[in-house]
Amino acid sequence: MKHVNIPVFVPHLGCPHDCVFCNQKTITGVREFDIARADEEIAKALSTIDRDNTEVEIAFFGGSFTGIERDLMLSLLSISDKYFDRGLISSVRCSTRPDYIDGEILDILKEHHVGTIEIGVQSMSDKVLEASMRGHNSMTTENACRLIVGRGFELVGQMMIGLPMSTPQDEIMTAERICALGATVARIYPTVVFYGTALCDMSRDLRYTPLSVEEAVERTSDVLEVFINHDVVVVRIGLCESDGLHDENGIYAGAFHPALGEMCVSRYYLKRFVRLLSAYDGPLKNVTLLTARGSLSKAIGQHKTNRKKLEEKFPSLKISFGESCSLNKYEIRLLTDNGESKCV
Repeated sequence: MKHVNIPVFVPHLGCPHDCVFCNQKTITGVREFDIARADEEIAKALSTIDRDNTEVEIAFFGGSFTGIERDLMLSLLSISDKYFDRGLISSVRCSTRPDYIDGEILDILKEHHVGTIEIGVQSMSDKVLEASMRGHNSMTTENACRLIVGRGFELVGQMMIGLPMSTPQDEIMTAERICALGATVARIYPTVVFYGTALCDMSRDLRYTPLSVEEAVERTSDVLEVFINHDVVVVRIGLCESDGLHDENGIYAGAFHPALGEMCVSRYYLKRFVRLLSAYDGPLKNVTLLTARGSLSKAIGQHKTNRKKLEEKFPSLKISFGESCSLNKYEIRLLTDNGESKCV
């Protein structure tokens, strides 16, 4: 079944915290919130969707949904109930903070057909959470995730790369904890510095060094590998495009690139190719690196970057690329000139 989300952005409503990186109005492109308009936008989106073989979900994104004023939250859920009862959607999802999850909240969400909860984990390092002014610690996240999974919701873990005080090791640990806590899906957001945030002030006075695109690609590709190894599906790397990102008062600095996700996946493939070729026991002259169907462009890299780097590292090899319908997503196979085959 094809899956379609109808997003309803609720920017920063209900959240008393000012995390150093946060400017939800810029990130979502939503400056004002009108519940009547939200209903209209849902109806409009539904009118464009061919619901044959399509699973449709309303998604309350952009803010801390379970922390907004209770009457507003219930009003939004009543809107989604209307479409659920008419058979126009199959479920609802929302995104929120770990400290806005408890048994009562989960009871309400379950009653209103919410099936998936996305938690802004960001980091499982307490020093990083404190430096980012998140307002909670890692134990709060642990408890929230266990409650969510224990009540039968699907858990999506959202994490960030390059927060203040964060190291690559912190980020790998965070990804591993998200997997261990039962997430089936993840989103990875390399830190972008927006005007009007504390992080922008910290960058200007050199208390924080924004990530370059290259640093973000390198660190994110390692985190991506953790999720792949645990069969956790990564549905998003980097921010979605919105008009606000390109305003003159939008992005100050940091790892924003329209092809960032593809670049990170390509780097993941490059690292795996290097390990596979380096570990091969025996002489090699001609090799073919196979990937799953639809993955060839990412395996070769933008502007054939991976091909060029492999040729530089293994100058004695003639390297070809191809696809195989027998391989699953992210699997690779090495074919040698003597007919040997190795799949990982």
